[in-house]
Amino acid sequence: MSVAELTPPEAARWAARAGLPLPADRHAAVAAVANHIHSVVAVLRELDFGDTPPAPAYHAGEEKHDAAV
Repeated sequence: MSVAELTPPEAARWAARAGLPLPADRHAAVAAVANHIHSVVAVLRELDFGDTPPAPAYHAGEEKHDAAV
């Protein structure tokens, strides 16, 4: 799924809608960062985690070892 990139004016509008005043000189930078984050998340959404258990199933320090070595 392709999504259009966030423009600086849209970034300003979304910030204002969230109650976060955004100075005009920051609109482009915020839009660029938001677009980068979106591109990273898009890649993560494509990963197949098939048999990966949810995080609560992980217990630190407990490694599973095969009986046959």
